[in-house]
Amino acid sequence: MGTIELRKVSKAFGTTSVIPTIDLAIGEGEFVVFVGPSGSGKSTLLRLIAGLEDTTSGTITIDGRDVTGTAPAKRRLAMVFQSYALYPHMSVYKNIAFPLKMAKVDKAAIDAKVRDAARILNLTDYLERRPSQLSGGQRQRVAIGRAIVREPAAFLFDEPLSNLDAALRGSMRLEIAELHQKLGTTMIYVTHDQVEAMTMADKIVVLNHGVIEQVGSPMELYNRPGNLFVAGFIGSPRMNLVTGAAASRFEAHTVGIRPEHLSLSTSDGLWKGIVGVAEHLGSDTFLHIAVEGVGSFTVRAPGETRLSHGDVVYLSPDEQRLHRFDQQGKALR
Repeated sequence: MGTIELRKVSKAFGTTSVIPTIDLAIGEGEFVVFVGPSGSGKSTLLRLIAGLEDTTSGTITIDGRDVTGTAPAKRRLAMVFQSYALYPHMSVYKNIAFPLKMAKVDKAAIDAKVRDAARILNLTDYLERRPSQLSGGQRQRVAIGRAIVREPAAFLFDEPLSNLDAALRGSMRLEIAELHQKLGTTMIYVTHDQVEAMTMADKIVVLNHGVIEQVGSPMELYNRPGNLFVAGFIGSPRMNLVTGAAASRFEAHTVGIRPEHLSLSTSDGLWKGIVGVAEHLGSDTFLHIAVEGVGSFTVRAPGETRLSHGDVVYLSPDEQRLHRFDQQGKALR
């Protein structure tokens, strides 16, 4: 099945509280991403679920079974690390087969499972190679294959793509998402990269100093952030935040405006600004514009825009798409 539930789970190292108290339910077959900045507690939370760290309090259940005090090997979970953790002296075949061999699975069953995993991951032609003969992406697929053959209740991924270059990260994101569609197994994925979270998740858990700030689908968090932290963290480029008198005209302590919800004019608009940097990215151009007395804005413009450093422009927000926050940073609905 693969349902996982955390009830009032906390974690402290000595007198330092890392996870104050968390309640979280993960449904069967969901792809859930824990996202947050460094020190947000996301990897610690994953390790608590895996059993690699002991909880200070609370309970963890998998498929309705309390596993809070259960050893990692008996939780029916498979973890994939960023370091791959492959055996360098073993072939791809033997690396994938290793957990089954340790479990004393029949040789014929091992062979069938290894070859099936290799087929799913496009590793059939590499089974006799050693890890040193593989690319970073291929090594990561071997690590995933070793997890697949165990037929776990859930897969746990701890920043598995952080060692790869940008192009390979993009292709591996797609491969892992497609793998989830093929297997339908529950997956929990930890990353500090909110782009990974947005593109892969069914459900995102945004963490900040061990506290869950918001849980929801990628577009729920993007379109309806519950507070300033989520608003500023989810979205690339980040949401523009306006405070003071410029925000009070919209009856809010702080107003958030996505870069694509600002219109540009060279003749009139709500705010007059000067273009600083223009980032040309092909289909889009991101303009960084300074507005005196208000702040700096990032505006998403068409790729062919000809505006450049020093140009005077006027900005107007789409008032139907504003995000308004109170003095405590909570979203006003």
